[in-house]
Formats: sequence, structure tokens, C-alpha cells
Amino acid sequence: MARSSASTPRSAKAPLWRRRSVLAVQIASGLALLGFIILAITVYVSQGQLPSYDELKSSPNGQMIRVHAADGTVIVSIGPSYGEWLPYERIPAVMRDAMISVEDRRFRMHPGVDPIGMARSVQVRIEKGHWRQGGSTITQQIARNIFLNSNKRFDRKIREAILALALERKFSKDQVLELYLNKVYFGGGAYGIDAASRKFFGHGADRLSLSEAAVIAGLVKAPSNYSPTADIDAARGRAKVVLSLMQETGAITPSQASQAESAVGQIAFVPEARQNSVRYFTDWALPQLEVLIDETQRPLEVWTTLDLGMQRAADAAIQANAPKGAQGALVSIDRDGAVRAMVGGTDYVSSIYNRATQAQRQPGSAFKLFVYLAALEAGHKVEDSVVDEPITIDGWSPRNDSRRNSGAVSLRTAFAYSLNTVAAKLGQEVGFSTVADMARRFGITTKVNTHPSMVLGTSDVRLIDMTRAFASVGNKGVAVTPYAITKVTAAGETIYAQAVDTTQVLVAPYVAAQMTDLLQTTVNTGTGRAAQIGRPVAGKTGTTTSSKDGWFLGFSSGLTTGVWMGRDDAKSIPGLHGGTAPAKAFAAFMKVAVADRPPEEFDTKVTLPEFQLEPDQESYFGEADNGLFVDENGNPVGQGDTTPPAPGQQVDADGNPIEQRAPTEQPAAPPADKKDDPKLDQAWIDRVLGRDQSRPAPVPTRAPLPDRQESRPTQ
Repeated sequence: MARSSASTPRSAKAPLWRRRSVLAVQIASGLALLGFIILAITVYVSQGQLPSYDELKSSPNGQMIRVHAADGTVIVSIGPSYGEWLPYERIPAVMRDAMISVEDRRFRMHPGVDPIGMARSVQVRIEKGHWRQGGSTITQQIARNIFLNSNKRFDRKIREAILALALERKFSKDQVLELYLNKVYFGGGAYGIDAASRKFFGHGADRLSLSEAAVIAGLVKAPSNYSPTADIDAARGRAKVVLSLMQETGAITPSQASQAESAVGQIAFVPEARQNSVRYFTDWALPQLEVLIDETQRPLEVWTTLDLGMQRAADAAIQANAPKGAQGALVSIDRDGAVRAMVGGTDYVSSIYNRATQAQRQPGSAFKLFVYLAALEAGHKVEDSVVDEPITIDGWSPRNDSRRNSGAVSLRTAFAYSLNTVAAKLGQEVGFSTVADMARRFGITTKVNTHPSMVLGTSDVRLIDMTRAFASVGNKGVAVTPYAITKVTAAGETIYAQAVDTTQVLVAPYVAAQMTDLLQTTVNTGTGRAAQIGRPVAGKTGTTTSSKDGWFLGFSSGLTTGVWMGRDDAKSIPGLHGGTAPAKAFAAFMKVAVADRPPEEFDTKVTLPEFQLEPDQESYFGEADNGLFVDENGNPVGQGDTTPPAPGQQVDADGNPIEQRAPTEQPAAPPADKKDDPKLDQAWIDRVLGRDQSRPAPVPTRAPLPDRQESRPTQ
């Protein structure tokens, strides 16, 4: 027997390839079994670590911020919005069927991961060369949205699958679908079917029709593309695809699909809320939260200083008065720094650029606020006499807009009529660096040059900074810091409350009082007459070269308002001057804004400037009040012939040399369209100021002015 066994032919044994195949199958089976055991253990462990269903319901999708006006009205919601949580039984069957048909038609059969769907996704990947069809189930989408992120790394897909398997072991299919429908993102900031239904249709999701359910179900694939707020036609087209899939899966009959397709075209979508000027304010205010609080998870209620009535008045004032083709901006600040209104442009939808807080433009003679503050602090009084005469500082010769000089005048008169030569004298006397320091002291955050021409407003500034400076003067020299947020709450808990600092004194009260004296004179009889509102007002105009910028800033009854107008490309705007459109917009706004506030008298009564000074008509009504061209360093430059003038030779408005006339030479006759202009003599001033014209004119206390000044200094 032993021999017989030993003599068995070798060919009777199994072939080598078969033995190796069996071995490979055995190894693969062993590895598969080991992998299954590891997967089962991993899923079991993950299942134990999953939060409870109630915890998953409350898990955030992002931080929601609701912004309130001063009266509590919600003016804007930022971030995700959530509707009512609908339990499975209250979710319309058409909504459940629509979502399953379009997102996961084997939802009721798979254990959380769909092998068929994954295989189809891989097949498409091979055929097309890139991923075009996702294989994720509804359960996998929940796992990704709640626990993971949306990157396409392979390890993330493995973790997503494990979590999906764990979710389906811990929760029922109905719970998984309820969780999905209440948390999935549908675009426009809406999370969950109730938020989406209210946003797009204006009613809760428990009343969704078949056609409306198809619209919502179609959004999940690409919310930004199919959202009705982005493209209504695309939303309707996608809804018809969903209805077709529902018919294909047997969720609805062909008749129901046909009727619903017709109804899709008749759906009345809720229009998107108009993005009005309030957004200029919220865009400026909300970034401040980063330094005020450190809460990044809980929904926030942000209470602001914005007065909706004032905001409407501000918007109307800019719309009504901004010249055609020009932009306009307005900021209004209360005495404690609360920003009550902000308009950053004529239309937020077409331009979100905030010209009230971001734009930097030359302020023209509005910058003289700092020149006179420095002079008053140095010891000058508003009644002090200063000679308005030609002056040259380091080769720079400023000129008055009237093209003439008035001799000895008071500081009050010089400020009221915006005499440039006097401002230059004062700046030279106190020091241009002192003027720059005063501007920075009062809150100017942009760079201030110290060239002589800086006294006429050649440094770029922001409207909100200039308004802040005027508010500090109106606050009797105590610093006013603009703020927008009064308090922030989270889940009913106050996590921030504004505290106003009233301890920072910028100038002595008597200096602020004298400055207010000058400012109210400007409004009553000077370049700011258009800003009168029937109660005490103090303010200042500003106009830059060739009417590129027009400013008016002033205060009354505890409210300070700044207005700027101009073009974004800095081109000239014919007829734009600080004393015209900006001053009129100021008056239109302030009449509404302070209507419910009692009038407040200033510490000093208004005093008229020297009435014998006869300003030209343009200066009186606020024509250009800096009248110079400067380079980036604030130095004057010519605009035509570049040949430098000879030493001592005068130049015209553009910096070009002009030919001097002999004293006896008669001036050219006025243009034909100027012959009928009223004569700006004493009688005219008496008439516009309402003085008794029968009273004899007082005897001048200074040397009489020449009848006509033939040689005029220029800038």
C-alpha cells in the first residue's frame, strides 16, 4: 500500500494556478472579514459617540445675526435663517417624496450608504474623466453637513460613510429624513424647508403644494444657481426636472405631474427685499463686532443707534439734492457719538462703496475749522482785527474768491466769508504743523500735509472724520467718538453694552464757544445761508477746485450732520458748491431730524460780520472756496502754460502768468449776461439781511476800501 501511494502520478495533484487562486480567495475573504469586523467596530464606536437626536436638532449651521434699529425694528438679518422645526408628521408627503426622488431614490432600502449609487458615480467618473455625479445618500449629506466639511478628499468620504452607517443604526429612517429636511441649505441664507418656504413663497412649509415642493427640492443640487432670488426661470426649469423624477419613481401619477408642471409657471415668488441705504450703515457697523465680542456660535441680536426716521430723511435729502451724475453721502451724529443716519451713496444696489466712511476727498474751506481752532487756542479772539491783503508764503500766493482784498477785517468776518488770505496768515502764524496736530486731535485719521496750502483743505479726509470733528466742537470741546452698536445679546444674555466716554477734552470750552460763534455767523450771513432751518445752526461750507467736491458740515440741537457731494472719478460738476446742493441737503435733512427736539441756543449769540464788506455774489452763495490746483504733496501747480512766472509776477487761477494793467486802465466791460445782475452794494446787503434801510450806515472803523482792485493776488 505504501508503494502504491508513493507511485501515484504527479498529474493527479491540483494545478499550481488553482491552488494559488484558492489561496488568494482565502486571503481576500479573510481580509474582507477582518475589514468587516473593523468596520462594524468602528461604526459601533461612532454610534456610541453620536449626539442625541435633540442635540442634533439644535446644532448650528452658522451664526445668525439680526440687526435692530434704535426702536427695535429688525433692519437686516445676516447669516443663516431658520424657520420652524417641522416634525416628520407635519412635513407634507409631497415634500418628502420630492426630496427622496431627486436626492436618494433608494433611501428606504440602503443602510446609510448606497453601493449602487457609488458604483454609478465611479462609472461616470471613468467615462467623463472627472466627478460629475455624486453617490452620497441623504444620510451621508447629513453626516457631512453636521460633522465634516465639503472637501473631496478620500479620507473624508470614508469618515462620511462610517458616520452615515452609524446614524442609520441609531436613528430611524423617518428621523433621518426629518433631520435632513429641517437642516439642509436651500440658498439665500435659508436652512430647512420652513425657512425656504417662507423666504420664497411667504408661508410655512406645512402648507407646501406639489409644485412648490418641487421648487424647494430642486434647490439642493445648486442653491446659488436655482434659487428663485437668483434666477426664477432656472428655478422653474429645475422644478420640472424634479416632477419628472417623481413620476419616474412612482411618487406621483403622470396626471399629477402634468398639473404640477403647469402650476410651476404660475407660482408667485416673494420678491427679494430691496437693499437700500440702511446697508451702508450695517456694512460699517457689523465688522466692529470682531473687536467688541468673541461669541462666534450663538445667534446674535445686535442693537444699533440708527434712527429709521432720520435715515429715511437722509436718503430723501441726498436723492433730492445730489446733482445729476454725482454721488452724495451723509452722516449724522448725536452729541454722545451715536450715529443716527448714514448714507454712503445714491444707490446701494449699484454701488456698495461707502463714501461716508471710505472715500477720501479734499474738504476745501471746511478744513479751516482746524486753522481757526488753532488760532483761537493760541489766544486770538473772534473780534480781533486782521488785514486781508496779498500774501506770499514760500512762493505760494493764495487769493480770495472775490479776487479782491478787503483790508482790516475781524476774524468773524474773515471766517464768515471764507477769506483765504486770512486763513493763510493764521496758519503761518500758529504753524502749519500746529494746524495738522489740531486736525489729528479732533479725529482726522488720514494723512495731513503741512504745506502752506493745507489751510485751504488740500489734504484728503473722510466725511465721518470731519463730521466727528464738528460734533466735538458742538459738544463744547469734549471728544465725540462715533459708534453704531449699543448692545449685543445672545440667547437673552447681554454680552456687550456701549459705554460713552465723556472725559476727553480736546480744547477748552471757551475755545469751542468762540469757534461755534464763527460757525453760526457763516450760516446766518456767510457762505452757508442755504443751511438755515429756522433754529440756531452752526456750520461751514467747503468746495474744491473746479467744483469737484462740495461739503457742508454743521450742528443744531445736539445733532451734527456732514454732507459731501461729488463724482467718484473726481471730475468737475458745474454748479456744485458747498453752499448750494450740500447745504440744501443738510437743511432738508435737519428740518426733519430735529423736528421733535427743542431748539438749543448756543453759548454765544450770533453776531453779524462787518456789513460794509461787500462779497461778490459767488462768494456770498458759496462758490469754490479753495480755488487752487495742487500736486500730490499739496504744492500748487499750473494747468496750462508751464512757463514759470517771473519773480513778483502774479498768476491767474490756473497758475499761469498774467499781464498787469496800468492803474488807469479801465477794466473790460461785463459780459452781456451779467449786465442785469443786482448791484451788490450796501442796500443789497441790508435788503437780504432784513435791516432797516432808513438807518444811516455807521462810520467805518477802518480805512475805506479802494473802488476797484486792479491787481489781484492768485493762488
